[in-house]
Amino acid sequence: MKRLLTVVLAIVLSSALAIAQEKAAKGPVITFEADSKDFGDIKQGDKVENVFKLTNTGNEPLIISNVAATCGCTVPSWPKEPVAPGKTAEIKVSFNSAGKMGKQNSVVRIYSNATEPIEKVSLISNVLPK
Repeated sequence: MKRLLTVVLAIVLSSALAIAQEKAAKGPVITFEADSKDFGDIKQGDKVENVFKLTNTGNEPLIISNVAATCGCTVPSWPKEPVAPGKTAEIKVSFNSAGKMGKQNSVVRIYSNATEPIEKVSLISNVLPK
């Protein structure tokens, strides 16, 4: 009787886990090729830029509603049209090191209708004097 109860419980838990995973997979999902870029040493006043490539690995169109940087020295641009499932898009981020010194980590937040509604990418650099 105990074994039967254990087997039934295991089946019920496995089914619940499978259903939860299936529900989590529905909707748009952002998958980045890389979520950070380290430029190493740059000189004060240099402007650097990176393109973050993403794929919608979900099963519904991805809509990026906003992309916001942590400071005015970092400027993002992003696609305004929906990204279809399986398709790719690019978020371009530029960093101006004027007035900055030392280690910099500029974080950019991506707001969307994805299953994870806020994603982050970052630009890292070490700003040296001119």
